[in-house]
Amino acid sequence: MELSSFYPVVCTADVAASKDFYVRLFGFEVTFEAEWYVSLRRGPYELALLDHRHPTIPLAYRRPVAGLLLNFEVADVDAEWERLVVREGLEPELALRDEEFGQRHFIVSDPSGVLVDVITPIAPSAEFAGQYVSGGQEHPSIRP
Repeated sequence: MELSSFYPVVCTADVAASKDFYVRLFGFEVTFEAEWYVSLRRGPYELALLDHRHPTIPLAYRRPVAGLLLNFEVADVDAEWERLVVREGLEPELALRDEEFGQRHFIVSDPSGVLVDVITPIAPSAEFAGQYVSGGQEHPSIRP
């Protein structure tokens, strides 16, 4: 298979609110917009939003998304915490913290209930470093 594109499509009850969230807070630009569907892009990254009631979705699946977590890796997670939680007032679903497996992160949710995990890679503990490919050499915070 020759893949030319890959992106998530979030089924939402409020396409407009979700669009505003990702455009205003995460810097996405609208590349296509209809009342029932919005295509977003930020550099090489794409995200689409679809009204969960739209007839292109099989009837048994016409419901808003549940259980989805989108990871946004950033250079400075502390600055994003300040911007998104402190200044913008987003409610954290998980407070800013360091993880042994090699992340400093926090989680907020979008208007559809999609979890947005904002992450900066950090050095993992010795226990987790060995679980990365090539003994940790593939983890962004571990350099040979």
